[in-house]
Amino acid sequence: MNSVDHLLSNADSLRQQIGAEFHDRLMESIYTDASQIADRAVTRPDAPRRFTFDRSLDRLLTSRVFGFPIMLLMLMAVFWLTITGANIPSRLLGNFLLGTVYQALHSAAASLSAPVWLAGLLIDGVYLATAWVVAVMLPPMAIFFPLFTLLEDFGYLPRIAFNLDRLFKRAGAHGKQAMSMMMGYGCNAAGVVSTRIIDSPRERLIAIITNNFSICNGRWPTLILMGTIFIGATASPALASLVAASSVVAIAVLGIIMTLLVSAVLSRTWLKGEASTFSLELPPYRPPRVLQTIYTSIIDRTLIVLWRAVTMAAPAGAIIWLTSNIFIDGTSIAGHMVNALNPFGLLLGLNGVILMAYIVAIPANEIIIPTILMLTLTLGRNLVGAQAGVMLELDNAQVYTVLTQAGGWTLLTAVNLMLFSLLHNPCSTTILTIWNETRNLKWTAVATLLPIVLGFMVTFIVASLSRLL
Repeated sequence: MNSVDHLLSNADSLRQQIGAEFHDRLMESIYTDASQIADRAVTRPDAPRRFTFDRSLDRLLTSRVFGFPIMLLMLMAVFWLTITGANIPSRLLGNFLLGTVYQALHSAAASLSAPVWLAGLLIDGVYLATAWVVAVMLPPMAIFFPLFTLLEDFGYLPRIAFNLDRLFKRAGAHGKQAMSMMMGYGCNAAGVVSTRIIDSPRERLIAIITNNFSICNGRWPTLILMGTIFIGATASPALASLVAASSVVAIAVLGIIMTLLVSAVLSRTWLKGEASTFSLELPPYRPPRVLQTIYTSIIDRTLIVLWRAVTMAAPAGAIIWLTSNIFIDGTSIAGHMVNALNPFGLLLGLNGVILMAYIVAIPANEIIIPTILMLTLTLGRNLVGAQAGVMLELDNAQVYTVLTQAGGWTLLTAVNLMLFSLLHNPCSTTILTIWNETRNLKWTAVATLLPIVLGFMVTFIVASLSRLL
């Protein structure tokens, strides 16, 4: 006998215990509330439809026709606001940290008569890499995470999960993976942590392994730069910005496709199993709590993730400086590594400088472009007087000149760099987070190596087709 039958069977005794009048009022109240809930939630064919804000908005946002276009437009708006809104604060923060503070540190080192090598290691290496990460990473995260949290508070994210649930279920994954995937667009480490909302260990592993296909804010600068100075340059000036933006969006969409494809393969091989069902409650729409959202996003997400990135970027800066300033047989360690990697890089449509930059920049994707520019100039034609181990920032026209004239880049190099930026190993902050979440060396290795293997395969195929054509 279930609880309802038990309650009904004991209705008389309950009525006697609490009093007939109170009992009747209580039951009337229960039935009234039930009727009101049914009127709001149940649609009857013979009853006229009444307008309700939640139901009307749900018909639009979860529609099979309009749901996905609205979702893409909403996400593109968030990305656009993040990228555009971060430009000015990033530039101001960069001018302060990479200009004012950087010069002040060198002046202080000179006044203290510090050894040149020590000042170079600590200021040009450790500090410069750390400052670069802060300047590039802090403004976008301070914008993205509050916007993302506002959509969550409003109640839109569960609607996105509802729309994507069918696709992830066909891929043998969990519908909630859609939410962790979107969180990865701000930071993959945060995306990995957000997989905790998935109860199934198997499906959570799939979400962790594939989260790297979400483009974190450390990779956006590389994609935007390549899309602007190479892809956009192939179109007329009137359409250049549209073509450039479309190329970046295409890479983001490819990331979603790779997430679904790899999830489907994992769910049918190493992590075989049936996709679990879950009850997704669509919460009522509510006005976002702006101040609380900003505080929570900055403290709980932005600063924690930034601190992890900074602790990883500091040793990376030291490695970049040391490899560029320690010479063996008249050539720096960086030069030897670039020469060794160059044949393999050219086979992938890239070059040794790009592969070297991705190796030393594993702690932080934000320093990829500065490292590429520094290595290209100091190991080749030094067009702007770059210093070994000192990362530098140039405007778009200068970057194009350096990469094409000193680096020998072509359109293929730029396209394959965009693909490799999507398909390469996670940064060390994300790798550490994967280990903390799984405590399993095998799955940490799979999540680290699987994307880069795919990156090698895809870039090799594109380079091979380019040579044939």
